Amino acid sequence: MSPHSQWLTLMYMLFSGAAMGAVFDSYRVLSYRLRLTRWSIHLIDLLYWVLSAVFIFRMLYASNHGELRFYVFLGLILGALLYFWTLSAIVQLIVVKLIEIVRKLTAIVYHIFRVLVFLPLFGLYRFILACMVGIGTLLLYLGKMVLILLRPFGRLLLWMLRPIASRWKTPAWFIRAGRFVKGIIDRWFVRR
Repeated sequence: MSPHSQWLTLMYMLFSGAAMGAVFDSYRVLSYRLRLTRWSIHLIDLLYWVLSAVFIFRMLYASNHGELRFYVFLGLILGALLYFWTLSAIVQLIVVKLIEIVRKLTAIVYHIFRVLVFLPLFGLYRFILACMVGIGTLLLYLGKMVLILLRPFGRLLLWMLRPIASRWKTPAWFIRAGRFVKGIIDRWFVRR
């Protein structure tokens, strides 16, 4: 292997170690700020190490076709140490600021959604409900008015049919059913 490819591999591994450190710092800040549950932290830890291994081997394959040498491990360790000594605090601060920005943007989007979508739909729902209640109430009053106006004609019809009805024997169940229906109509539609 030529010295050029060895130095290239060492640079790739330095970068990979620093990238692993940055991702680890970001994950650590996120898990603290978002208060993740214990089982999700274990799951994300496993995912972090699997993705780190895939990333490192992909970088190793890109730099020297996957040959594993001592300076590969040295580059990873040095890259991680250099990152933690120099850039760790800055990356943590940037991640904290990004979390605050995302929270503020989420609050703004929620407020916009609430004002532009939810409140108009809720107002429309209440308007339609009020219209339906109003129409139902109007129909009930109109029904009462029609029954009140038709009551004299019903009494006239009963008076005219009384001679015929006196000759015809009405079954008792029919009389009870008529009284029941009249009681319901009186309770619902006739004002006392």
